[in-house]
Amino acid sequence: MEKAFKYRMYPNREQRILLAKTFGCTRFVYNHYLAKRKDAYEKDGITLNYTACAKDLVSLKKEYEWLKEVDSVALQSSVKNLDTAYINFFKKKAEYPRFKSKKTHRYSYTTKYTNGNIELYENKVKLPKIGLVKIKKTRAPKGRLLSATVSQVPSGKYYVSLCYTDVEEVLFPLTYNETGIDLGIKD
Repeated sequence: MEKAFKYRMYPNREQRILLAKTFGCTRFVYNHYLAKRKDAYEKDGITLNYTACAKDLVSLKKEYEWLKEVDSVALQSSVKNLDTAYINFFKKKAEYPRFKSKKTHRYSYTTKYTNGNIELYENKVKLPKIGLVKIKKTRAPKGRLLSATVSQVPSGKYYVSLCYTDVEEVLFPLTYNETGIDLGIKD
């Protein structure tokens, strides 16, 4: 069973700058490949898939040097999210993918756990290219870490959501007591 634990983050000035760059780069990569896929279909009638876009990401990073400043797994996740959006569109589960706007003030990116790049300590979390960030830890998860999603809400607060697998489900003891719920006079 997978379970996510969300913690409030308190990044310092340099970390906030790097987080803003990461949010912007993931948005740029998503919009770039959305435009590229749309253009390829309109001109040639072909559809680009995830592997074609992921291979092209290497040349894009050579063209735009500033893409190397952020986590590469976050950029790949952005391309994967675009591919998932297309799959959901063709399965008629969602609308056609739209370009991401800079003006939403709700930013996020996802990075995957590989070779200990994400670690949870007592009151800090280690993120790739960001380093150790102070968090408010309320509970200790048990299980195997899969990924981390870093987000910023419109109020300016930062959060990290750590996804774990193999989490044991806590079952309460079975009691045979009855429970009543007061729904009010009108219902």
